[in-house]
Amino acid sequence: MSVIEEYVQQFPEDSQIKLREIWQIIKEAAPEASERISWQMPTFYLNGNLVHFALHKSHIGFYPGENGVKYFIDQLDGYKYSKGAIQFPLNKPLPQKLITEIVAFRVKENTKK
Repeated sequence: MSVIEEYVQQFPEDSQIKLREIWQIIKEAAPEASERISWQMPTFYLNGNLVHFALHKSHIGFYPGENGVKYFIDQLDGYKYSKGAIQFPLNKPLPQKLITEIVAFRVKENTKK
């Protein structure tokens, strides 16, 4: 069992569905990234931290770093966000295309290092 699966399994089944969905989206967008737990969150790593995600009371926090938010800020209408984090509400579908694009952007950033 992976460390991310252990993280997912600690939550109720309805939350596990959303967590597995974002996990799968990220895995498909960054298949060469390794998976780990960092800062108590599922983390994808490729030449440094790529993205993190975590379950909160009413949202999934997605952490692509400052550039990952700044570059896509025009596409974040309707989502709460801060310098390096985006909140995806649990009661709405995950924006799969947006997540994929952000992860791809971060892969490009990290592979330039």
